[in-house]
Amino acid sequence: MSFIDEVKIHVKAGDGGPGCVSFRREKFVPRGGPNGGDGGAGGDVFIQVSPHLSTLYDLRLHPHQKAKSGSNGMGADRHGASGEDLVILVPQGTIIKDVETGEILADLTETDQRLLFLKGGRGGQGNARFATSTNKAPRFAQPGEPGEERWIRLELKLMADVGLLGFPSVGKSSLITKVSAARPKIADYPFTTLKPHLGVVAYKNYRTFVMADIPGIIEGAHGGAGLGQRFLRHVERTRILLHLLDPCRTHDSDPIRDFETLNRELALFNPDLAEKPQIIVVNKLDLPDVRDLLPAIEPYFRERGMVVFSVSAASGEGIPELLDEIARHLWGKAEEEEW
Repeated sequence: MSFIDEVKIHVKAGDGGPGCVSFRREKFVPRGGPNGGDGGAGGDVFIQVSPHLSTLYDLRLHPHQKAKSGSNGMGADRHGASGEDLVILVPQGTIIKDVETGEILADLTETDQRLLFLKGGRGGQGNARFATSTNKAPRFAQPGEPGEERWIRLELKLMADVGLLGFPSVGKSSLITKVSAARPKIADYPFTTLKPHLGVVAYKNYRTFVMADIPGIIEGAHGGAGLGQRFLRHVERTRILLHLLDPCRTHDSDPIRDFETLNRELALFNPDLAEKPQIIVVNKLDLPDVRDLLPAIEPYFRERGMVVFSVSAASGEGIPELLDEIARHLWGKAEEEEW
């Protein structure tokens, strides 16, 4: 299944059923009078968060969503059945926007959150409703009212506690694979992940937190370079950022320059992103060249009050200490239980 985080769909509530024009006709009952029933109400449209979804893929395949219309009224004072409601399931973190104005209509961030989005049309009244002392045989009934409808854009922002940030090929996918059950593509050649991955990290004392591998962030991303703005918005939901650095990413890599470049992109996209807590992680500690470069990297961050964590996503070295630091940011302290 493809990861789809943005779709445009047309949503329509059900139309109300028309009322019925009917007259009572029974043997030995002259002038039986009107007995047309009311039409049924159209179904409403609800949008509900589903914990089982992580993409808008299904809605990309079905961009027209419509609730059932109400049934027609019938003779003998029989009312039409109401139309069945439509429930549109979306992942947690979905934002609903009006296509024309860009206005945010709803932000679905709570588990199992349910929103009544569009109301179905009312059913029309049958001619029995219009009988009066001066009009005992009305020959008209109301049509049903149309249901509400609109074009909307759904945008997904991943709900995660920790976001992995870094240039392509610094080891984000390897790290999330090491600490969780997420299985993004990993290769021994330079490439960038093309979709975010969520992984649930099991910590001590049965605590867990959600980690997201955010791809596509490069220089110029705030203006749309690479995968650009498509994935920058996923960083907005995270509580803290793990900024991964690889001193040997390329032959002329400068991890400090990489750090400053990506933070500049965050600030240009949304100034609040640059203020998020960051944990600096130098990856690929299993490589001798990385160990040799650490003394030249650490003073820059120490001057800014940041601690550098050195890890190897391949061997697991330094991972427990890193998870303890994440726990201190999320819950105020690391757990006492041993690994």
